[in-house]
Amino acid sequence: MKKTAITIAFVATSAFAAHVFAADVFEFPASMGKVTFPHKMHQEMLKDCKKCHENGPGKIKDFGKDWAHKTCKGCHTELKKGPVGCTDCHKK
Repeated sequence: MKKTAITIAFVATSAFAAHVFAADVFEFPASMGKVTFPHKMHQEMLKDCKKCHENGPGKIKDFGKDWAHKTCKGCHTELKKGPVGCTDCHKK
């Protein structure tokens, strides 16, 4: 019983810590100019990490230009909210 309580506490603490310590803003270098991604804003707005983090918290599998253009731009288009033009994301 004690091991189960400790395991539950550890899992809950780990999930909370991942949420609390996630970076507020990420900057990605890109050939057309850096892309600034407001991570905390997306967390608060979407409330569903799996929209981007298919395999749970952490780095995004296959993240790169193609993934971002398909996933980010696709979500912004679908929600009719957020940048979709090149210079809206890529700042020199």
